[in-house]
Amino acid sequence: MVNKISVVGGGNVGATCAQGLALKELAREVVLIDILEGVPQGKGLDQWESAPIEGFDSRVRGTNSYDDTANSDIIVVTAGIARKPGMSREDLLNTNAGIVRQVSENIKRTSPNAIVIMVSNPLDVMAHVCMQVTGFPRERVIGMAGVLDTARYRSVEDIQALVLGGHGDTMVPLASYTTVSGIPLAQLMKKDRIEALVDRARNGGAEIVALLKTGSAYYAPAAAAVQMAEAIVKDKKRILPCSAWLQGEFGMKDLFLGVPCKLGRDGLMEIIEVELTGEERAALQKSADAVTETMALLK
Repeated sequence: MVNKISVVGGGNVGATCAQGLALKELAREVVLIDILEGVPQGKGLDQWESAPIEGFDSRVRGTNSYDDTANSDIIVVTAGIARKPGMSREDLLNTNAGIVRQVSENIKRTSPNAIVIMVSNPLDVMAHVCMQVTGFPRERVIGMAGVLDTARYRSVEDIQALVLGGHGDTMVPLASYTTVSGIPLAQLMKKDRIEALVDRARNGGAEIVALLKTGSAYYAPAAAAVQMAEAIVKDKKRILPCSAWLQGEFGMKDLFLGVPCKLGRDGLMEIIEVELTGEERAALQKSADAVTETMALLK
């Protein structure tokens, strides 16, 4: 358990994340911050009042002031807006980049030693914005991407899988690293069936948006961020697919991309380079190119 974890953004993802952090008792205090007056305070109080029922001792509270998040050990950033009708991809990108810049300035001011887990979209680019503004080393700015994408690709038991690449429809589920109780997937399933599973994993977020009509996924993204925080707090040294700043790994440089990361008490401990098939490497390069193109749209 650490002293304080803060969650920026009191919407569905942020509030669900705060509840998950408290349920696992990862911090003595979980702070939920949002610009809307009363919303984080109300949600924080509601969650804290669930503690006697759920049996957790973490204090949850909401605030509108970054001063209340001061000296956080970990900060999960979920702030941003969803794409609205008539809004271009570039409009969304630059609107959210402005929000993340402001958030990052406050993080740098109040919690200069924090580890940042970025959830805001477009995730890989927002992690880049945060690292630029805070000046934090890559070990302390990590994007939540592959943990969620992998969850959309595998089941609860027996199946181990790995999804790399940018967080979006260019993600790269690695069929060559997918096993069922240690048995390679290719030995159990035909190629067309594997491709169908891969396609559904890629479009998992869009499928949920289409069903909800007025929102996007939040239970699974929040759970993914909590899993990353748990690996850091408990120094688990778990290898999880996360968005990390590459400096030559996989032959790529100067971009955030989903890769296998070892997470521990100090954040990103190591990027694990795995061997890829020619098809997987080409797909990863295509995904990296998409992230680079999006970065170029930043104003």
